[in-house]
Amino acid sequence: MRIGVLTGGGDCPGLNAVIRAIVIQGEREGYQIVGFTEGWLGVLENRSRKLSRKDVEDIQSEGGTILYTSRTNPYKESNGSIRVKDTLKKEGIDALIAIGGDDTLGVANRLYQEGVKTVGVPKTIDNDLSATDYTFGFDTAINIAIEGMDRLSTTARSHHRAVIVEIMGRQAGWITLQAGVGAGASIILIPEVPFYIEEICETLIKRKKEGNNYTIIAVAEGAKAAEGSKFLSQEVVKGEKIDAFGHILLGGIATLLEKEIAKRTGIETRSVILGHLQRGGRPSAFDRFLATRFGLKAIELVKKEKFGQMTSLRGTEIISVPLQEAVGETKRVPQKLYEEVVKPLWGE
Repeated sequence: MRIGVLTGGGDCPGLNAVIRAIVIQGEREGYQIVGFTEGWLGVLENRSRKLSRKDVEDIQSEGGTILYTSRTNPYKESNGSIRVKDTLKKEGIDALIAIGGDDTLGVANRLYQEGVKTVGVPKTIDNDLSATDYTFGFDTAINIAIEGMDRLSTTARSHHRAVIVEIMGRQAGWITLQAGVGAGASIILIPEVPFYIEEICETLIKRKKEGNNYTIIAVAEGAKAAEGSKFLSQEVVKGEKIDAFGHILLGGIATLLEKEIAKRTGIETRSVILGHLQRGGRPSAFDRFLATRFGLKAIELVKKEKFGQMTSLRGTEIISVPLQEAVGETKRVPQKLYEEVVKPLWGE
């Protein structure tokens, strides 16, 4: 049996650990593993390489992906799905393992509906994919964001500043919430809970009067002002770029907040955008372990011919769920959890 594997969408720590597990376990089962480069683009253009245990022996500690990646959507390309199927037929691929987030797995699900034997492995640094408790890369991203805020807090304290730290999170604020709490941020802004600039400024002024001369504000890139809040923008759009899956490139909310807060409060304010620092570097031990388990489970699903399924973490068990269930809905931070954790930190 020949099994294809690809990594699509944004890179994140842990991808190589998944690939390693797939190759090692696949060889043990007597399978040949073929890696398609640059995600769905590699399948469209029939660019691939054979993978052996020698190729993946020590890659679990490396960030990024040895197969490279892209945000290519075959269904936006001319005869895209036909070209994908032609490549798989030409290369003798019996099953395809797609490692990615909602977009990559959405393509895998459509291909499965059209007769392609696909298996999915969930990958999203934002941890916003439905049907799994956690995705690999998320733990690493949290720790990087916490370290960044820990470092910024010392300089903020020294200069009596407010520092706004922009963190990844387009539609879901999981990284911002957990990293913000872990770093002791006084204000945490996430996409699920629209904010009022007036409340933020009141909090900063109150803290200063109480003798708290510095503040860390954690803000997700997709955070929005509430209707009725006199803020510059409901949504910050960077360059108005749209990818192949229709997503607008967000970024810059921290910069706008910096200017507005300084103007309204007179408090010296700085902004820092962590950006792709959260994606890069070595994965945490948790992410390496989870990614490895996902890779092993993917081979098990192929062996049992359970196609149209995605690996999933439920509690401490690795199970499988239908791809359709996995890509059906974005997992967002519940309002109850936000209020439970964040409001006490604001002194409410």
